[in-house]
Amino acid sequence: MTEALTERTLSDLACSLPGSTRLFHDYKLDFCCGGQSTLRDAAARRGLDAERIAGELLALRPGNDERDWRQASNRELIEHILERYHDRHREQLPELIRLAARVEKVHGGRADCPQGLAAHLHLMQEELESHMCKEEHVLFPLLGQSVPLFQVQGPIGVMRHEHDEHAASLARLAELTNDLQPPANACNTWRALYAGLEELRRDLMQHIHLENNILFIGANQPS
Repeated sequence: MTEALTERTLSDLACSLPGSTRLFHDYKLDFCCGGQSTLRDAAARRGLDAERIAGELLALRPGNDERDWRQASNRELIEHILERYHDRHREQLPELIRLAARVEKVHGGRADCPQGLAAHLHLMQEELESHMCKEEHVLFPLLGQSVPLFQVQGPIGVMRHEHDEHAASLARLAELTNDLQPPANACNTWRALYAGLEELRRDLMQHIHLENNILFIGANQPS
């Protein structure tokens, strides 16, 4: 049973096994932009035991708030993305930028201070806002109106490319912050900043997963 799971792609597992994305986050497996890798290959690249992870997948119990979004209509999924992720990102980033600027100002003399983090987050905010506006004003209205997927492959291609850029931004975020691990003697502001960044990372990866692996491949019903 576990061997069969190891040969499935991360995107397939993320779509079909509620709770799997939480486990993938814990193991730092990219199920959104890197979702076409099999569990075995993705685990091998990180030096992980694929059979062990597959066993943990089999033991998962879905949370109450988890849903199989492949069974939803385009409009339902789009509404969920807008409310759960677009709105949330717009709330998260201004506060994270403020916290990052404070940490850099107060602890800038330390070697382990994440210098450049506030500027990087500001760039992420600008890129995300541009991306979300394109979805809200161009792509999502088309998908919500049952336009055939072949007619929107251009906008979808642009969004997929920008998702790859968001993934690269998350990788840079990890580089700046020691993979979001605060120093042992970090102040409360520093710890709050990294906790908020971890939430942003998880939210953004789930956001990209829902679009790349479900909405953009036409798994949903039109209405």
